[in-house]
Amino acid sequence: KNSYVIEVASNDGYLLKNFIQLDIPCLGIEPTKGTAQASTKLGIDVIEEFFTEKMANNLVNNGKKADLIIGNNVYAHVPQINDFTKGLKKLLKDDGTITLEFAYLLTLMDNNEFDTIYHEHFSYLSLHAVKSCFSRCGLKIYDVEQLKSHGGSLRVYGCHENSDIKISENVKKQLLK
Repeated sequence: KNSYVIEVASNDGYLLKNFIQLDIPCLGIEPTKGTAQASTKLGIDVIEEFFTEKMANNLVNNGKKADLIIGNNVYAHVPQINDFTKGLKKLLKDDGTITLEFAYLLTLMDNNEFDTIYHEHFSYLSLHAVKSCFSRCGLKIYDVEQLKSHGGSLRVYGCHENSDIKISENVKKQLLK
């Protein structure tokens, strides 16, 4: 109840409703009107805009910083990935965590899953690419999980680069693949 959770691309509130039920304050960021309205009906505060560094600055200036930032299947849809990532950093509390899920380029190529490629994606991401983007923006990946969704996805856990959180062996192993 003392934490603050922000989900970028929160859709219809399917995930955030669980935080609301536990009385954990949260905010959804969802640019599409219909799905944002569905979230609002669940009692979730929603900003109906695309997430950017400018939005993060506005939220921080209004006293909003997150203990947990969630972005499931949005990172590949972002045309300005560095701006988006800088926004994540600014919005994250000093001891906070970012979790991002995205279709994993390596499984796409290894399994010839070219049917998962479509025009809404601006990029197909490897762990190396995300690690590099995080690093440029002052973040680090401290853990990673390989998931079966979308033919093979990664969930990365990130924090500020100066955090005391140790980098998991999972990250080191995944980078060697």
